[in-house]
Order: sequence, then structure tokens, then C-alpha cells
Amino acid sequence: MDIGYFAMPSHPPECGLKEGQDWDLQVLRWLDELGYREAWIGEHHTAPWEPNPAPDLLLAQAILQTKNIRLGPGGFLLPYHHPAELANRVAMLDHLSGGRLNFGVAASGLPSDWAMFHVDGMSGQNREMTREALDIILRLWSEPAPFTYEGKYWSVTKPDTMFDFLKPHIKPVQAPHPPIGVAGLSKGSDTLKLAGEHGFIPMSLNLNPAYVGSHWESVEIGAARTGRTPNRGDWRLVREVFVADTDEEAWRLSTGDMMGRMMGEYFLPLLGHFGFKDYLKATPDVPDSDVTVEYCARHNWIVGSPSTVAEKIEAIYDEVGGFGTLLVFGFDYKHEPEAWHHSLSLLAQEVMPRLTHLDTGLVRAA
Repeated sequence: MDIGYFAMPSHPPECGLKEGQDWDLQVLRWLDELGYREAWIGEHHTAPWEPNPAPDLLLAQAILQTKNIRLGPGGFLLPYHHPAELANRVAMLDHLSGGRLNFGVAASGLPSDWAMFHVDGMSGQNREMTREALDIILRLWSEPAPFTYEGKYWSVTKPDTMFDFLKPHIKPVQAPHPPIGVAGLSKGSDTLKLAGEHGFIPMSLNLNPAYVGSHWESVEIGAARTGRTPNRGDWRLVREVFVADTDEEAWRLSTGDMMGRMMGEYFLPLLGHFGFKDYLKATPDVPDSDVTVEYCARHNWIVGSPSTVAEKIEAIYDEVGGFGTLLVFGFDYKHEPEAWHHSLSLLAQEVMPRLTHLDTGLVRAA
């Protein structure tokens, strides 16, 4: 099993944009030093608790400050980008990274973002736009001959050479393209079916483990459409993780600190507005009012001493049937950086060596 990082990125609303960016860069440097495999950076436009509308700006800085960790958007919200422009920008990022780029894509799930960009997410237009944009991007990267694509949402031409010199020429350094990851939230997730169809990296967001177990079914359904055999070693699970020297200290630093504040002030109320609290329940009969920060910490989070955390990860692994990479959900601990760094260190150096046997039966893609 590998470990990585998934950042929305999350910062409290009073945090300045540059201050938040500086914290994210510090964490990415730590992850690189600690041997984490990868980090994914989200994109949002109208969420003060998720204040990063341009993950590529953070990635471009992080590429210069890290050496080994793979980096990527987690993901670009495809309905809000012209696919030809994004194809060139991602390809350029891949070159700047020296081939360390992952390309995460998403359909966007915030109604306030839909409103800003006039996208009808309630009808599924965002998902249609995501599929069309990704088709265009992949075709621009792979098809050498000129073509014109007349889609429902975009019309794109890859022109032939003009005036002897002018022609499309920007392609990723990784062939045929950087690894593509897609994140899923809902049961029967369309984006996870897309991952299965194309052999992309499936990422399950931080919900109850019993619920997340159903996500692999979506990957398998999508894979069956194209005759693929999906590999659980490629599956990423995003989880809230806090490791400390003792269970008591880990509980205090998680529920009683920024993890608890972000969940209590933002994430749980947001899921409540969407009617998504069921996704966090250990059993369906739990009332919404009981789904609190403490409830999530007990049932969904991975919090405790190294031995406790190792036991919890193994239990989740067994419950969902196996996965390849645990992605630590990122929080803003710049007020107490030593605690967050210590948690990341303990996970890498004390927890993961206890879990090497969980690789049994999983073949990871290169």
C-alpha cells in the first residue's frame, strides 16, 4: 500500500490566500521528504473554506520545491475550462514537472460554482461537459492529423500547418499522457464509471468505509463497458487521518482542533444541505442529528496512535475489499505545524511498515 495526500486545499475563511498557499507548499515539501507517493490539489471557485481556483499555480511552485513526489490537480473542473487551452496548459505542466504530473479531472459539485459559470449541474450538464472536454483533450494529445470536433458544448479545430511554421505542437512529456485520476462521491458515481471505462485512476472521497465499498462496483460497471479488467491496486481512498503518540493526543488534535473545526463549521453542514449525510452513517437508521464531528471521528476518521491507526487502516482495507493508495485528507495546521508534520511522519515511518502485508494480491500499475 502507498500513501499520498489530497488537499481541497482547506483553509479557514479568515486565512489570507497567500498565507494558505504558503502552508500548502510547506506541506508538499514535507510529503516529498517523507516519501509520500503523490499529492492532489483541488479546484473551487466559490467556497471560502476551499479557496483555490487555480491548482496549477500551486503545482507550478511545488514542482520547483520538490524532487520525487508526483503532483497533480485533483482535479481540474472541466466544465469551466476550454479543453484546447487546458490541454496545452496541462502538457506544459507535465514538461515543467519532468514527467511527475498526474492529471486529475472532476465534473464540479458545488451549486455556487455552477451558478457562477452558468452550468446546469442539476440536470447533469456538468458531467456531460466533463466527458466531452476530456474526449477533446485526449484527442488533441493523441491524433497527429488535423481535425475539427463539433461537440455539444465546444467546437475545436486542430489545424494543419499554416504559413509554413504555425501548427499545434504542445504535447505532454509522458506518453500517451499523464496518468488521469477522477474522484467520485455518490453511489453509482458516473465519474467512477468513467474511470473504469478508460482505465483511469479512481479516487473515492472521504465517506463512511461501508459506503465507499460500493464505489468499486461503479468502476467495475464502467470497465465492463469497454472490456477492461480494473485493478484494485490503482484505487485511491481519501481519508481523514491524524496520528499522534497516544490515542488521547490524536483525538484532541483532530476533533478538538482544525479537523474538527472545518468539519463542524463547513463540511458537515454542507453535506446536510445536499442531503448527503447518509454517506457518513455506519448504519442507515442513524438520525442526521447524530452525525457530528465526534461521530465521524469514531466511525469514519483514522485517528490514534500508530498501532491504532494501523489497525483502522487494515479494517477499512478488509471492509472495502482492498485498495492501493491511502490519500490523507489535508487540513490547515499552520498554527500548530509540528503536530501535523509529526502526524505525517508517524504515518510514513511507523504505521505503513506495519501494513506491508496488505499488498498481497494487488498488482499496481506502473
